[in-house]
Amino acid sequence: MTAPTADQSAEQLPRPTRLSDVKGWFFTADQLMFDWFLAHQQDRSVSGDLLELGAYMGKSAIFLGARKRSEERFTVCDLFDSPAEDSSNSKEMKKSYATLTRRAFEANYLSFHDELPTIVQGLSSVVRDHVADGSVRFAHIDASHLYEHVHGDILSVRELLTEDGVVVMDDYRAEHCPGVAAATWQAVANEGLRPVCITGTKFYGTWGDPEPLQKALLGWLQSRKDVWHEVQYVNDAPLIRLSAKGAKEPAQPVSRHRAKAAERPPQRPAVPAQKASAVRPAGRPQRSVLRRVALDVLPPVVTRAIVSARRKGRTAGR
Repeated sequence: MTAPTADQSAEQLPRPTRLSDVKGWFFTADQLMFDWFLAHQQDRSVSGDLLELGAYMGKSAIFLGARKRSEERFTVCDLFDSPAEDSSNSKEMKKSYATLTRRAFEANYLSFHDELPTIVQGLSSVVRDHVADGSVRFAHIDASHLYEHVHGDILSVRELLTEDGVVVMDDYRAEHCPGVAAATWQAVANEGLRPVCITGTKFYGTWGDPEPLQKALLGWLQSRKDVWHEVQYVNDAPLIRLSAKGAKEPAQPVSRHRAKAAERPPQRPAVPAQKASAVRPAGRPQRSVLRRVALDVLPPVVTRAIVSARRKGRTAGR
């Protein structure tokens, strides 16, 4: 049997010097929203743990881990290198996450934090075996894109969240994963999920009362000149839509590799070597093509005769 190729040696593991070096999709608008919701909860002493279903290489997990309070637990659930149990999920894993490994995730995460989160390696459907109901204040769902799995993740998170906990749905409108959109809006229509806001890539909602969150968020958005927003209505309920193109990112986690990268001397750009024939003293005329050929191919006696004749010709013409 051939040994698994997913495992990587230490030399191949990532060593990101900043969050943007970590592979993944976690745009400024969502960084701002993660930061705002978590800070808003902290300001109001909202207790609870953090949860992420689907981690890829750890970009959003690293960000979440930097906002975790010391007494809180952060759980990350992902298949990593484990085989999926059904053919459709296995096909999606091979297509989208062929390079995903647990060691790469851990290397990325430990570049920014001293300790790993609690890792559950397996299908997101097992998360309730590892996280207590009613214990999570903030959950990020970014695992399977298949409708039946996303629907199950939403129902699981509903039980895991605290009364006013916040859930974030990734890819709720992406054209390549309509199953996520179907499951998200079905939860709004039938499962009591109440929208708070949306960005271009993520949906933010709660099974609690969204009005206090929306009121506080609107106050913050009105103070930000670099974040565009509007209020729309879905089934007579307000929904904040926002975009942060060109906005400043919130505080970023600091990599332990950053200092080492800064210590390296800057490399000078390579300057292509000039041909000797291209560098000539100022004022010295270039030899004619005929003379260069003569010097290269003719015998010295013939060359001297040609040069002498050309000099006599110039003298006679003056």
